[in-house]
Amino acid sequence: MPFNRSSSFTIAARAFGCAALAALVLASPARADEEPDDARDEPPEVMSTIGGERLGRPGTQVGEGPGVPELPDDLTSRSWVVADAETGDVLAAHNAHWPLAPASTLKMLFADTLLPEFERDATYRAEPEHFEEMGPGSSAVGIADGQTYRVEDLWHGVFLASGNDAVYALTAMNGGKEQTVREMNDRAEELQANDTHVVNPDGYDAAGQLSSAYDLTLFARSGMQNADFREYVSTPRAEFPGAEGEDGEERESYEIQSTNRLLVGAPGLDRYEGLAGVKNGYTSEAGHTFTGVAERDGRVLLVTALAPEEDDPLAVYRESAALLDWGFAAEGLVEPVGELVPPLSEAAEPGEDGTPTPADDDKNGAEETGANGAAGSDGDSVSGLLVLGVTAAGLVVLAAGAYVFHRRHPLPPLAQLSGRRPGRRRGDAPRG
Repeated sequence: MPFNRSSSFTIAARAFGCAALAALVLASPARADEEPDDARDEPPEVMSTIGGERLGRPGTQVGEGPGVPELPDDLTSRSWVVADAETGDVLAAHNAHWPLAPASTLKMLFADTLLPEFERDATYRAEPEHFEEMGPGSSAVGIADGQTYRVEDLWHGVFLASGNDAVYALTAMNGGKEQTVREMNDRAEELQANDTHVVNPDGYDAAGQLSSAYDLTLFARSGMQNADFREYVSTPRAEFPGAEGEDGEERESYEIQSTNRLLVGAPGLDRYEGLAGVKNGYTSEAGHTFTGVAERDGRVLLVTALAPEEDDPLAVYRESAALLDWGFAAEGLVEPVGELVPPLSEAAEPGEDGTPTPADDDKNGAEETGANGAAGSDGDSVSGLLVLGVTAAGLVVLAAGAYVFHRRHPLPPLAQLSGRRPGRRRGDAPRG
């Protein structure tokens, strides 16, 4: 049943306000009457070879080397990737370029595209027409008609509650769905995420809406260069503003909690040590999807897993955790099977004599960070990125170490992380 925009905020608050409890309850399907599509059992015979020829092969690809540990033997995900976030090396992969429904992990591309467009303190006023294209059964943080929210609130709704209403609120601020989808597809093209085709901004099931484990890993790597992105994806809980009270009553707020189970834990699943984000998802077409980033002993790995075959909704997290454990054990021992390519704007360009040269090698010193969070830098230097960790108490803290990216994909100058505020949104198949 579609979300009733005429419902009172009290109903929405009751539905979404108890986030501390709700985040521990496994998300239900966006369309409960549909079963996941099992017609995707086999990957295409021909897939993209962006990042390396082996990444275009079906099946598991893992490099050899002395002392390389065995991969986990109980992996069921249709597609997965484990990569070094610093060097861009893909340590192992399984059907990396298989185009599949992404669910709410597509919100990483949405955020990477739109985060630079609005100041955190900018305000938004909710209007009913902004949510008319949300899919039936969409997840929502509980935005109420006529109420105002800060952009910071909306991003909390996107990342923590996986609320599609927050996505559509930001989409309205950005000029509407058509423009936002176009910009997301343009951004995917710039990142060389050629398996991705965006139909709607929130990841809700739609004909032709596809991405891949490889592309989602590119989105996460790109997004993590933005300080606000890093903060939002690593935040376990936040306060979200409720509706204004009657008769001048003070506007109250309620707590929302991240639906990323490796960040906050769940019954039968511990938080993953060193995890700093990124995004989980679920729809009836996509199944459970997850992309995560974790730091251990100064090394940072990215993992993406799509559509485990198990019925257990926690399987995608368990398999992702097992792949991260393997990656930390194997890094430095295993030969890469490919790489995470840089954006087109950072790829090698031909010199005057036709010899390929890094696009920024002719620049002396780092340029200032642009409005979109990307920065030019000379080819001989890289910038640092603080990794956000989570303490045992679940509070966001700065990790002790920092890491740097491969020179072909430099990070912007380290930005001071600023304070944040509750956010929320609604619309997209209950993201896991």
